[in-house]
This record gives sequence, C-alpha cells and structure tokens, in this order.
Amino acid sequence: MIALAGLVTLLRLKVKIGVSMLVSACLAGVLLGVWPADLGRTLAEEWHSQPLTRTTGYLFVSLTALLLLVNVIGAAMEDIGLSRRLVPAMQGLFKSRRLALALIPLMMGMLPTPGGIMLSAPMVREAGDKIGIERSRLAAINFLFRHQWEAIWPLFPAVPLIQSLLGISALKLFCYHIVLTGAGILVGVIVLLMFGIPPKRPEHEPPRRHVGYHLMDFFHAFWPIVFTAGLYIAFDVPPAVGIFLAIVGLLLIHRFPFRRWLSVFKAAREPDMVLLIFGALFFKLNIEAGGTIGSVVDFLVSVHVPPYLLLFLLPMLVGFTTGVTTPTVAITYPFLIAFIGTGTDAKMGLETLAFSGLLFGLWVTPVHLCLPLSASYFQTSLLKIILKTALPAVGVALAGALMAFFFG
Repeated sequence: MIALAGLVTLLRLKVKIGVSMLVSACLAGVLLGVWPADLGRTLAEEWHSQPLTRTTGYLFVSLTALLLLVNVIGAAMEDIGLSRRLVPAMQGLFKSRRLALALIPLMMGMLPTPGGIMLSAPMVREAGDKIGIERSRLAAINFLFRHQWEAIWPLFPAVPLIQSLLGISALKLFCYHIVLTGAGILVGVIVLLMFGIPPKRPEHEPPRRHVGYHLMDFFHAFWPIVFTAGLYIAFDVPPAVGIFLAIVGLLLIHRFPFRRWLSVFKAAREPDMVLLIFGALFFKLNIEAGGTIGSVVDFLVSVHVPPYLLLFLLPMLVGFTTGVTTPTVAITYPFLIAFIGTGTDAKMGLETLAFSGLLFGLWVTPVHLCLPLSASYFQTSLLKIILKTALPAVGVALAGALMAFFFG
C-alpha cells in the first residue's frame, strides 16, 4: 500500500507514468526486503513451472512490441486517411455515437491478451476526439467496456479455472456471472455514456451515403484488428506478430510509398511506455518474490474476518495488489472453497460475490496494466480514469452482494 501511495504521489507531481511505476516497483522491493537473489529464484521457478507465454521475460517482450506497434498502426491509419473516415462510418452504421464508442472495445474485449486494451484504443480515441469528448472519459469508456467479458468469456483462463476448481458446468457459471457483466455494462452506460457527451453538431452527422460505403470504410479501418484477433484465437499467433503483419498488409494494400514507411514506424519511439511495462511487471515480480500475497491471506484468515466479507475482501485485495485475474483466482479460491462448496453443493451466489470483489479490485487499482497504459496513450490523468471506473465497479460489487443475499 505504501508503494502504491508512492505511485499516486509521483503521478500527482507530474512525473512521467513509466518512471513513476518503476520507482514504485523499486520501493515495493525495498520495503518487502526482496534481494536480487530472491528475484532470480522467483524467475527460475517461474521458468520451470509456467508456460513460456506466462513468464515475465516473454510478457515484457511481447507487451512492449504490441504496444509500440499499436502506435505504429495508429500513425499508419492517420497517414493513409482511414482515421478521418472511421467516425462517419461508425455513425452511419450504428446511428448512435454512444453505441459506436461502446461497441468497439466490447468487440475487441473478446480477445484475451495482456495489453489488448491498446488494440481498440486508437479507434476509440479517434472517434472521441472528433466528437469532442474529454480524454479521461474516453480512456474510461475504452477500459470499462473492454473488460466486460472476463466473467463469462471462456477464452479468459480464469473462467475454465473456476469451473475446474468448483466442479461446475460452463452454463452454470455463465448463468450467475452474466449478472456481473450486465451490471458492469448497465452502470457503465449510465455513468460514462449518458453524461459528458457533447451535443451533436452538424459536422457530427455522417454523410448521406449508401450503407455499403460506410461498411467498406469501417472494414478498412477495422480489419487489421480482426486479423490480429483471428490469428491469435485460431492459430495462437502472438498479437504483436499479428499486428505487425496487419501493418505491412495495410501499407501494401493502400500502396503507401516505401520511402515513407520509416516515418510511420518512427511512431514506435515511446521509451516511457517501455518503462511503464517494465515497472508494472517488476512490481508484480517483487510482490511474488516477497511472499506478500500468502502473508495477506494468512492474516485475514487468522483474524476471523466474517465469511461474507472475506469472500469479497480477499479476491478484492489480491486483485488490487496484483492487477491480474487468473493468478488472483488461483491464489484465493482454494481458501474460499470451504465457504462456497463444490459440484452440486456449490453456493454460486457466494462465488459470484467473490468474483465481484476480484473485478472491483482490478478496476480501481493502478497496478492493473491497462489503466496506466490508458493514461499514457490517452494523455490523461490515471486518477481521473480510476474515478470514472469506480462507480461501475461499485455497481458490480452491489450485484455480487445481491447474488450472495438471494442465492447464497
């Protein structure tokens, strides 16, 4: 908590977000007494026990490449002229500016890749800037609607993990967790889309064109993201590789002059973003090497926290501390099974309360990589984004509490 407070303080002092995250991670390591030998041992254990795609080194390389290439594809779309045609196309197809802003991150949210929030960020930022929406609201819209599928979409590892731990069917889990997804979308629409959207001006009206033209413009702007997602889901191709191929294809299809390719790829020069990714992963590594999570869990159990409060608080605290979903489930659910039960005896209302606590922690913690990345990309305050996601997070928590009350 002291390390996170240091992060917030540095951000308030206008220190760059990458530097702030790295300093916060170093502070966490010092306070937890983590030595280089501890880090090396943790990395070695991770290398032997985890798949390559979940190791810290792989995540650093793949996330850095992905996020820098997202800047490149944004620059390419702007130079080609696709960005200018995207907003009119969305408005012509969806008729509602609000619906268009929500649908893009919702659609891309089905791709469960670390840092995947950046795939929809260029489109949301371009659309929102044309309308005149404040950047922190745009970042919150992109973040919130991007994360609505974690409770029910089976491509997110936490979903099958919960099924296996509790011995329940996918349908049963879906029927309870859909309440959390519905609550998140509903409160998100009310808080983020019903307010803060400037009145429609004449220039916001899409050109009166046949729907086929709008569909073609939307396709040209959106196909690189669909292509990247398709390669990842169908063939497990890393998103960074997929988006690189999409950039090359985009430039070739639109006959972009080869002599200007270098200027497009120069958009990848973002050293602070590299520091941000390194700092976030270093923070997580220090937490693991210091044995912090196990200590917190043991403490809460030893002081006899009331069961309902423990069911919500334990996943919330671990989610807030780590900023990741699947490890939070793996760490906390073995302790919570004693209260929830398994198989046909599983009290799914209590399990839904536990997962709502996890979501609450993830949506309001600066350690969740998507939040600082959003602040960096949308050039806005991290605290402003968190304040805008807080009410939807509370809505999901209340939905979880109601499920526990009626079905626990």
